[in-house]
Amino acid sequence: MKVSIITATYNSAATVADTIESVLAQSHGDWEHLIVDGGSTDGTQALVESYRERYGGRMRMVSEPDNGIYDAMNKGIAMATGDVVGILNSDDFYTRDSVLERVVEALSAAADAPEAVYGDIMYVDPADKTQVKRYYSSEAFRRWKMRFGFMPAHPSFYCRREVYERHGDFDQSFKVAADFENLLRIIFVGRTRTRYLPMNFVTMRMGGASTSGFASHRRIMSDHIRAYRKNGVTSGIFLDFLRYPYKVLELISFRLHMHRN
Repeated sequence: MKVSIITATYNSAATVADTIESVLAQSHGDWEHLIVDGGSTDGTQALVESYRERYGGRMRMVSEPDNGIYDAMNKGIAMATGDVVGILNSDDFYTRDSVLERVVEALSAAADAPEAVYGDIMYVDPADKTQVKRYYSSEAFRRWKMRFGFMPAHPSFYCRREVYERHGDFDQSFKVAADFENLLRIIFVGRTRTRYLPMNFVTMRMGGASTSGFASHRRIMSDHIRAYRKNGVTSGIFLDFLRYPYKVLELISFRLHMHRN
């Protein structure tokens, strides 16, 4: 089973090598890496090209101006030829070498195979990747919780390519939470068969568009409300806000655990 890994890049020369190395280290070898560059000016393209021989024909890169990360992701989905599609951002990397192997095992199971899988991710200090700042587990996720703004960790979401063909790709009118709207459409409305895999998929550096402060969370809330309305899902500001006390308790619990250890 072939996996298409989509990486959107823009001036990512400082981080994309970690992304690439983690892809090349995967124990499952049937994959393609689709790198969609937005016209970088910092040497990203040259850095990616320096890996071409090691890829052994499994990498394709396009570089042209785009309308942001979701436009780049949509280009990658359109380019994908794999049975399975996943997204690995250019400042993230696989936490372990067996991620794709576990994904393929789950999606190709003979009995009651899911159409999509997801797992856990962790956030680290961008200046020191050994300093874990937050662990995001998708174990407690349930479809009904999407009414409250919850979703599985999107960087760990892998699905059969036909899921995107059936339900569509990212709606670029959602500037911050197009990932939530897409998963709301796929999982909640489309009732795609999913399965949680109890493993840490991806390590992310803190400071992305969805992890950078109060203004960011206001934009996320606004996008969530629009997503509910667009997809005919009964929810609202109050229900969506309820996830924040849960997230605070989760963060406190994680920091207490790290302190003890």
